[in-house]
Amino acid sequence: MSEGAEETEGPAGLRTFAVELRRMNAEFNRIAHEFAHASGLHPTDVQALVAIMDAPLRAPGRPMTPGRLREELNVTSGAVTACLDRLERLGHITRTRDPADRRVVHLRYEPSAMAMGREYFRPLAESTDAARSGFSEEELRLVLRFLRAMNEELSALRTRGSGR
Repeated sequence: MSEGAEETEGPAGLRTFAVELRRMNAEFNRIAHEFAHASGLHPTDVQALVAIMDAPLRAPGRPMTPGRLREELNVTSGAVTACLDRLERLGHITRTRDPADRRVVHLRYEPSAMAMGREYFRPLAESTDAARSGFSEEELRLVLRFLRAMNEELSALRTRGSGR
């Protein structure tokens, strides 16, 4: 095996990472689709709920807006509006105007949606905790560092518009 092949196919090589990341992504997608179906939601609605829920952690002090959500989901303004209408009608989110600029709308995740998600995803949380328990704090910090770096790279790739 050549030196380049070891780099991409070894135990910690690029190909091994790609396979495991695709496998994990497929499992997360399956679970999200099952949640959407069980909750009477469209898969895009679930993606929107997650983006709204995670916004305070991903961008502290920067509320989620329909424009940011459109960018994150990579859908049209009309699709975001339809999604937000559905989620608001079901009581999962609220839209509030920014008091400083009434043209700006902030999206907030409602406690009822949090409770619904928490109940459904409890087994996933327990599985995550079980997987984490096999690692030291130092190892977990390293894993988080990798995941953050990977997410930054994916975000940059999307921003450049070259997911191809």
